Amino acid sequence: MNHLDNLGDSTTDDEAGSQTTEDEMPQRQAPAAPPPPPPPAPAPSTGRERPHYELRHTLRGHTESISAVKFSPDGTLLASCANDRVVKIWSPFTGELIRNLNGHTKGLSDIAWTSDSVHLASASDDTTIRIWEVDTGLTLKTLKGHSSYVFCVNFNNASNLLVSGGCDGEIRIWNVEKGKCLKKILAHLDYVTAVHFNRDASLIVSCALDGLIRIWNTTTGQCLKTLAESHDAICQHVQFSPNSKYILSTAHDSAIRLWDYQTSRCLKTYVGHTNQKYCIAACFSVTGGKWIISGSEDNKVYLWDLQSREIVQTLEGHTDVVVAVATHPQQNMIASGSIDSDLSIRIWTDRGGS
Repeated sequence: MNHLDNLGDSTTDDEAGSQTTEDEMPQRQAPAAPPPPPPPAPAPSTGRERPHYELRHTLRGHTESISAVKFSPDGTLLASCANDRVVKIWSPFTGELIRNLNGHTKGLSDIAWTSDSVHLASASDDTTIRIWEVDTGLTLKTLKGHSSYVFCVNFNNASNLLVSGGCDGEIRIWNVEKGKCLKKILAHLDYVTAVHFNRDASLIVSCALDGLIRIWNTTTGQCLKTLAESHDAICQHVQFSPNSKYILSTAHDSAIRLWDYQTSRCLKTYVGHTNQKYCIAACFSVTGGKWIISGSEDNKVYLWDLQSREIVQTLEGHTDVVVAVATHPQQNMIASGSIDSDLSIRIWTDRGGS
């Protein structure tokens, strides 16, 4: 099996583009993975050290189902949002609540940080997106234009553009500074459940409850590619990998897929968790070993080895469905958030010292 080189590397796109990526090269020698940037070269998948995450903090305060948790890019803060209309800002190191961001009039589905960790966007059922100054808790802008619930938001790396998806199937691209909609794309026939820019913001990936994953040219709004999950695999979350060469998708057939979107090939499938009903996000962990992390409807958090696809750890403690997960940008730390009867956010840290 060949390897997905330097998945989280911070090289330029040209450098990243020179690495071989596809599984269709069996002549590439098997399992000795090239070294990821931070630690020295790991052993082959089978002998690679496993993660040892343990519960560090349990954060309580949301009164309705949590929908998203996101670490700030500088790693100092954790934001969460929920159906209780509130964005909460926490210290991931102490577990303390720092402040509430109040203003939305209906529940929240998603949040996204600017790359300087100063501002946060929130997507609400009240049809608006708010851009907050996190330190003061003030709303800087309210973006209006979606005709119905706003389900997902993300900034580009430069944080001058915001992309949002709504339950009317529409994607909007916004000028952040002006608070104006630059482009609207009639993208899908059902709820748009995730939108994400690639690293240079030339592309947007989206997915919807119509079962399709689509790649868009940010400038023209043209659909460049459509990836279809199987009939029983309604896709509900999608994102580019850190180096923007792959797409990670989650679907209602209890499978997470890693795609090479240039060839439209599914390279790897991660299974073992349960996901048949809720919109559950997955994410990459590249600070130590290379893991795929996801919540699950059996109330656990799952970690897979990115290369071997084996489950390397499950985190138990939540008492309801885990719909939200996030990984810390620098440290081996995971945040997870749960719904109705649990309503907690849990912070997990790896004692293994990768």
